[in-house]
Amino acid sequence: MAATTLLMSTTARLRDRRAESSRRTTATRAVRASLVSLAGLIGGPVTNQSGEEVGRVVDVVARLYGPEPYPPVTGLIIRIGRRRAFLAASAIDTVGAGQVRLRTARVDLRDYARRPGEVLLARDVMDHQLVDVDGIQVTRAADLYLTPLAGRTVLVGVDVSLPTLLRRLGPRRWQVRPTPERVLDWQSVAPFGEQATHGPAEVQLRASRSALHRLRPADLADILEDLGRHERQQLLGWLEPEQAADALEEMEPAELENLLREAAPEHAARLVDEMEPDEAADALRDLDPGEREALLTRMPADEAAGLRTLLTHREGTAGGAMTTVLVTARPDRTIAQVRAELAAQAEHRTEIDAVAVLDEHGRLVGDIPLFDLAVAEDTALVGDLAEWLAQFAPPVTVRPDTRLAEAADHLVAARASSLLVIDDAGRPLGRILADDILDALLPERGRLHFRRLLK
Repeated sequence: MAATTLLMSTTARLRDRRAESSRRTTATRAVRASLVSLAGLIGGPVTNQSGEEVGRVVDVVARLYGPEPYPPVTGLIIRIGRRRAFLAASAIDTVGAGQVRLRTARVDLRDYARRPGEVLLARDVMDHQLVDVDGIQVTRAADLYLTPLAGRTVLVGVDVSLPTLLRRLGPRRWQVRPTPERVLDWQSVAPFGEQATHGPAEVQLRASRSALHRLRPADLADILEDLGRHERQQLLGWLEPEQAADALEEMEPAELENLLREAAPEHAARLVDEMEPDEAADALRDLDPGEREALLTRMPADEAAGLRTLLTHREGTAGGAMTTVLVTARPDRTIAQVRAELAAQAEHRTEIDAVAVLDEHGRLVGDIPLFDLAVAEDTALVGDLAEWLAQFAPPVTVRPDTRLAEAADHLVAARASSLLVIDDAGRPLGRILADDILDALLPERGRLHFRRLLK
């Protein structure tokens, strides 16, 4: 009985699954059948209700940065003789393969004035770069696809295939036929409307920010490196400064150098200011002295002073590779108090793997790894924990002028994940993490750009 019930249940699930698959296939076919190629539409006739030609399509206007998931067409730019005029979407009856039919024999033609969030699809999007957020790559729009939806025409997809480019070079009868072999859903791309009017920021950035925020810093770095100059700066403007700085820290030095030179000095200074100190110092070292000073003078005084101190250390030394982000504690502090301090430094989590214990003169007496802090009792004293750890091994330290190769030897010998840089009096100046040493000693390893190689 149980076996029979299980068999019937399984059969029912398979039947439902086949039915759902069939419905999806039917829906996909229906969407494909209704697609209209933007490339095929440009230059096509615009006819009135009587079938008489009114003009020719020059471009399609869409509200690209509005609240809708699929941008609605708000009108057409059409050519009538030597004149170009705007035709509102309310006058359009149907948008078909290579042609537009109007609702009435009389149309209200007016001069076009771009409104916030509107973009000319053929001029501003087609053949331009965009970001495929799902595929995490930069690509180019070979064609755009429109379709009727809920009584209006909307932009639903981007064709990025080579056959589409070839189709556009063929005769007119080929151009009007969509070839959706490799189409990206519009909701999975971040486009760059180069000439788009600047509307309210929350409107313009809604779709792009929500999609781009899903990407890791390394993925954003790849995208920034693949974009053209204008698109790269536009993408940086979309991101929160903290997110942009995280991506910049993952970029190749030469690409980062170009990016900072391309950006307005105020924007570049803000981005560098948001980077971790060691990464920011590395970025500034690659600039000319005049360029470097132009950015430093535009930063808050405290941050600029800290970076100037880091820049006094030679490249290839411990002082040149260290970060000045340190969490310190006095011996009489409790573990709970130190954990609260660590929580307050969450934005620097990638730069902190231990807490330096200092005496009343600021000299180093111990270095407690985060794991030992995590398993210690809340009421335990930091000094007692540091003293207990000292019986196994003293803190690993180097001087600012220590060569990185020597620092790496100390790190390996101690089997530690970081080491402290101290001055002649034993006061901590900064910390070097293992990955910082690898970055400095193995700069040729780079990051692998598989997508760029396969494109």
